[in-house]
This record gives sequence, structure tokens and C-alpha cells, in this order.
Amino acid sequence: MRVCAVVSLAAGSVLAVTLTACGATAAGSTATSPRASDPTATPKGSNPAADQFKSVRSYATVAAPTRVRIPAIDLVTPPLEQLGRMPEDKSIALPHDPLRAGWFKDGPRPGQPGPAVIIGHVDMAHAPAVFFRLREMKPGEAVYVDRADGSTERFTVTAVRQVAKSDFPTQDVYAPDLQASLRLITCGGQFDYDAHNYLDNVIVFASPA
Repeated sequence: MRVCAVVSLAAGSVLAVTLTACGATAAGSTATSPRASDPTATPKGSNPAADQFKSVRSYATVAAPTRVRIPAIDLVTPPLEQLGRMPEDKSIALPHDPLRAGWFKDGPRPGQPGPAVIIGHVDMAHAPAVFFRLREMKPGEAVYVDRADGSTERFTVTAVRQVAKSDFPTQDVYAPDLQASLRLITCGGQFDYDAHNYLDNVIVFASPA
């Protein structure tokens, strides 16, 4: 069975560092944690702007995504897998089933602040996989993400990019943000028969409609 690896190891390593800023701990990171506040300290005054700031940790939790629907490419996915990280390098694991996409469960859920990431394979040895037609998508098209509580989050495609895995745009895809967004990722470009993998990734960027 031929399936694609979605994110290069280098990109996965940077992802681990990127997510550290959101509260995760990256193995092997040399960054030092900020010193905890002194619990005995007394505030000297009040800053209205700071008082009104709302941490992303305090936003209401939305239900987990269950499937993706993309009318423009006639796609309704089976139930989504939950993807964690690979223990070796902390990169995102890939879906086990080529016919199912998966969402990165340690990142934002679709509709929460930040980039929600959903990954799917492009093909198998002799058949298309779940995200085979992802490369056909165009800006302005709709993506619907159904959630476990029966709600649906609607996104609009803002860009579709094909990039070399050796030059994966980690910051554009995974960087923390206070705005909700969606990233759909699969493989693309030429197939390297020696490495048994595609050379590029196809990335769909979408924002709430």
C-alpha cells in the first residue's frame, strides 16, 4: 500500500517548538521557561487593556470535529481519526486508514482560536485516498466541519498552495493565532519511487465564513 507522509521531519521538529509557546513541552528543547510570578506580590495598578485581555485558554471549548464535507470536490469524509504526535520526533502522526482523514487533537479544534489541522492521504497503491482531489480546490469554496455536538463550522478557502516538503511553511501552517482558521493537508507533486513518498505537500488554507 502506497501512502504519503505529510509533514517532513524538519517541519515536525519546528512544530514541536512552535506548540511549546501554547503550553506544550517539546522534548529536547533548550528554551528556558519563564520564572513563575511571585504569589506574594501586590499589583501596583490596573491597566484597562490588560484587564480586558482574554486568554485563549478561557475561550469556550467547542466539540470535537467528526467529519469534513467539501461540496466542490464531492467529498464527505468518514469519521475523522484523532492524531497525536510521533514519539520519535514529535511530528504529527498520520491517519492509519488512507480513506479517513484525521485531526490534530493537541491543537485547536475547528472554530477555536488558532489553526485547526486536518490531514489526509492522497492515494494508495492503486486507488485514490480521502484527499485525492484536495489539489482541485479554489479560493472562495466552502469547507464544512461537522462536530460531535451536532453543530457545523463553515469555512471559506482563502488559498491553496503546493510546496516542497523540504521547504514546508511551518509558521504559516501551525503558528498560534487568536483567529480561528483551518488547514487541510495532503501530499502532491512528483512521486519519489526510491523514497516511496511524494516530494510536495498540498495545503488548503481556510477561514470562518
